[in-house]
Amino acid sequence: MKDLIAAPSPNFNARLAPPDMLVLHYTGMETGEAALARLRDPEAKVSAHYLVEEDGRIFQLVPEERRAWHAGAGVWQEETDCNAASIGIEIVNPGHEFGYRPFPEAQIAAVIALIGDIRDRWTIPDNRIIAHSDLAPERKTDPGELFPWKRLAEVGHGLWFEPAAKRIKALGGLLQKGDQGIGVVVLRAGLHRLGYGLTPGGDYDAETETTVRAFQRHWRPERIDGVADGETRARLVGLLQLASVESVTGILN
Repeated sequence: MKDLIAAPSPNFNARLAPPDMLVLHYTGMETGEAALARLRDPEAKVSAHYLVEEDGRIFQLVPEERRAWHAGAGVWQEETDCNAASIGIEIVNPGHEFGYRPFPEAQIAAVIALIGDIRDRWTIPDNRIIAHSDLAPERKTDPGELFPWKRLAEVGHGLWFEPAAKRIKALGGLLQKGDQGIGVVVLRAGLHRLGYGLTPGGDYDAETETTVRAFQRHWRPERIDGVADGETRARLVGLLQLASVESVTGILN
C-alpha cells in the first residue's frame, strides 16, 4: 500500500458500528484540486474517507472509524443510513457533466490497492462493494459505466457475472416501462434482493426503469437504457446466485 497523503476534513461524525460497505464515487468536478477543496470545506458539509487522484495519489480525509458524509440519501440491502455503514472513496474524474473519460491505469491500480488494504481491516462482503448510483439510482450516476467493475471483481473485490448465450436466450425478450405481469414481478424482486431500494411489485414503472439503468451502469455497461433484455436479467440472476454463495460461505466461516 503506497503512502497516504493526509488532508483532514472536518466533515464527519461518530460511527455507532463498524463499517461493512464500500461506496465508490467519481468527484464530478473539473479538477481534483477543486474536489479536494470542496471535500474539506466545512461549509460544503460533504466528505469522503479517501480521494484517489488520476496519477494514483491517495488522500486520506476522514479516519475509517468515523462517519464521513459522502453517500447522502439512499438504500442498499435495507440499509438506509449508508454513511453510517460505509467507507467512501472519491475517484477523481470530471464525470458526465464536465467531460467523462476513462480512468487512468495508475488511478485504478491505486483504487484496487486501497480497497484491498481497507478489506484487510474490515469485514466487507463483495455484494456490499457498490457504486454511488446503486444506492441512489434516482440521483446519481457515479462512478459510471467507464469504471472497470469487472477488473475489480477479477482481483477479488465485488461481484461480476457474464452469462452464457444459452441462459440469455432462455430468459426471452424485453421487459420495459409500461409492462406488467410475472416477469416484472420477478425482475423487481430480484433487484430488491440484490440490494436496490426498489420494492417488489408488478409494474414496470419509472422507478423500475431508473433502477434497471443503475444496474446496467454497474453490471452491464454496454447497455444503459433501462430496458431489461434477456442479458440484463441473466446477469441479475447470476449475481444473485453469487451473492447467495457468498452469504452461505460467510456463515460457515
